[in-house]
Amino acid sequence: MTSSTPSPAGASAPATPYLRYVALGDSQTEGVGDGDDTTGLRGCADRMAELLAEIDPDVRYANLAVRGRLAGQVRAEQLGPALALQPDLATVVAGVNDLMRPSFDADETAGHLEAMFAALTAAGAKVATVTFPDVGRMIPVARPLAGRITALNARIRIAADRHDVALAETAHAPVFTDPRLWSADRLHASPIGHARIAAAVADALQLPGSDDSWTRPLPPQPAPARSAVTELRWLASYLGPWLGRRLRGRSSGDGRRARRPLLLPVTAAEG
Repeated sequence: MTSSTPSPAGASAPATPYLRYVALGDSQTEGVGDGDDTTGLRGCADRMAELLAEIDPDVRYANLAVRGRLAGQVRAEQLGPALALQPDLATVVAGVNDLMRPSFDADETAGHLEAMFAALTAAGAKVATVTFPDVGRMIPVARPLAGRITALNARIRIAADRHDVALAETAHAPVFTDPRLWSADRLHASPIGHARIAAAVADALQLPGSDDSWTRPLPPQPAPARSAVTELRWLASYLGPWLGRRLRGRSSGDGRRARRPLLLPVTAAEG
């Protein structure tokens, strides 16, 4: 449901056409890497909602994302609840978990994304999404995924164009390979990275006050040294547990539910 219905005579137009924002996706949209489960997550979707609330405090926001979800699971579990909330804006970001599976199929993954684009657009929502940067630039062992990322991004662009989806091209911004935009696990964005993703989506939507500053590099600083000990510690702390879950057929999202399933007012956050 859109909020673009003509205003009654004499009534002022809304500051933004987006007053009902729903976010669908996996860990990035859930906010992993920006806060934690003890203090609470923030993340790019929360930050996007905050940008909308700066324009109009009447904005309501729901986040249906759950970490570990494949694109097909996002479609199966989140699309129906999202449509029931009648959003006028929805973000759909998924596919990275698919990329890391041996059975990855770019057409299948993109097909799930496009089905969500189509359904939400048909229901009257404006949809926004992103392309993905090359994680191999941050994780050397992930360099073989470059071809998969390129293939998925190409299909996302086609689907976005077909359904008039606002596309934030984070894949084209060199700043997204800066380690400071990524958390210690090198897979999830840091608070800085989440803020840049939100700014990129706002720019793609041409929200008031948005611009391309999200593409600009951070101030230079010496690159962090990565010794063999550092890499072994990363393998033991992050890659090892991830592989262990895969071998057991488990997911980091097992037993988890959406942390914000209802449209609620946006509370300003610090930082």
